[in-house]
Amino acid sequence: MRYLIGDVPLWLGEEDSALAARAAERLGVPASALRDLSVTRRSLDARRKGHPRWLLQLEVTLEGALPGGHPGVRPAPAPEPPPPRARAPDAPPIVVGAGPAGLFCAWGLLERGVRSVVLDRGKPVVPRRRDVARLMRAGELDPESNMNFGEGGAGAYTDGKLGTRIHHPAVRKVVELFARFGGVQRILEEGKPHVGSDVLPAAVAAMRGELEAGGCRFEWGARAVDLEVAGGRLRGVRLADGRTVDGDRVVLAPGNSARELYELFAARGWPVEAKPFAAGFRVEHPQALIDRIQYGPAAGRAGLPPADYKLAENPRVEGKARGVFSFCMCPGGVVVPTPTEPGMQCTNGMSNSARSSPLANAGLVVAVSPEDFAAEGFEGPLAGLAWQRKWEAAAFALGGGGYRAPAQRLADWLERRPGAAPGRSSYRPGLTHADLEALYPPALRAALRDGVRGFERRMRGFSTAEAVLIGVETRTSAPCRLVRGEDFQAPGVTGLYPAGEGAGYAGGIVSSAVDGLKVAEAICAELGEA
Repeated sequence: MRYLIGDVPLWLGEEDSALAARAAERLGVPASALRDLSVTRRSLDARRKGHPRWLLQLEVTLEGALPGGHPGVRPAPAPEPPPPRARAPDAPPIVVGAGPAGLFCAWGLLERGVRSVVLDRGKPVVPRRRDVARLMRAGELDPESNMNFGEGGAGAYTDGKLGTRIHHPAVRKVVELFARFGGVQRILEEGKPHVGSDVLPAAVAAMRGELEAGGCRFEWGARAVDLEVAGGRLRGVRLADGRTVDGDRVVLAPGNSARELYELFAARGWPVEAKPFAAGFRVEHPQALIDRIQYGPAAGRAGLPPADYKLAENPRVEGKARGVFSFCMCPGGVVVPTPTEPGMQCTNGMSNSARSSPLANAGLVVAVSPEDFAAEGFEGPLAGLAWQRKWEAAAFALGGGGYRAPAQRLADWLERRPGAAPGRSSYRPGLTHADLEALYPPALRAALRDGVRGFERRMRGFSTAEAVLIGVETRTSAPCRLVRGEDFQAPGVTGLYPAGEGAGYAGGIVSSAVDGLKVAEAICAELGEA
């Protein structure tokens, strides 16, 4: 019998050889009774400042069943059987978008014997990397190939964190596939699995290679501009070059920056609605400072990873509670430009697998809703999109162009003073010292300030003069939702399957990938078994 044992402690510096004795003690059996032992999860517990330790989940094999009454011990789940093959469709499903949702949808379909055609407006990872470098080095944006568009989607160049808040059996499958294609077995036991922006593009390319070997077809530079619909049924996808790719099942997984598709849905009267998201700034600190705050006297000890943090506050502003929180925290990372349209400035964070940068960054954001959009004069299904564009354009102007980011020391922004020029930053093409009071409505700025003061109470030193606030962070998730029913299809458009973060049903690499797998299951259920 196989069992999972949770929260087995291992002090920093201790060897894994101590685990067998601790596992046997938890099970109430001699160590010789263990036939196999492996670590399935390893999380750092730094709650006791100065005394960090690892908490591990172990999987062990025993001969025979274990009597009940062992807290924190449960039977290990049985391996899932291979999925049944689906009936072959008349035409291959079309997947629009080669980000996590699109790639994993194509994978889920191929597992059931269904080959698909994957269309992406951007480029494969190697030429895409050159376009990303040009944006960071020279401030030159390619609207079709950048941090958001191209093979792997936004996730390929924005950190590669594989943590998620969703609980779904497919989460483990997603992590296992990234481990396999990226050659990073370590993530299978990491409590906060992190592939790294230096590894993830190659993993995505390897996955695409296996999909192609299985009969899937990929087309690059293939921007979808319209959908062919007749009698309420999908008939194909029209591309910017004038071609039409025929097919009666289309998975729309465009990523959260495919703004033209939101506009298309609104123009055609197809089901699309505004949704809440979050916006704010990116804040950057010296990593050593975050280590001292989080680890206390243990900071700098060998074996400790760069410290991270996750913070949330709910200040009341003008009688309304506002959620303020850290987003996509990148220890040992860099701040990067993520615009997709000329004249629009926005940022995100990323880190390589080693997390070796001397700086740490995170989004510092506040929840915004259709009520906030209406206050700025934007209503209807595209209200959030218009709101995003307003503040991205304002940030671009404040930065002086060339995708330089407007920035200010956090301590100065808190006190509403111009202050000195910001200190060192990882952001390229560079910073422009600016008064960030010009960005966002007063109520949102007030909520952010109150939230930062709450963060300071929990992390003394967070508001140091070394911290730099960089504008703006606006694309935490999609501003619109492409409505779908319980069958995962858009009401009134049979065969159209919105998927992933861009459709408003996920938020991050893993949840997008899981949503892609769920859509693949829905298509195969509609096809029926072979």
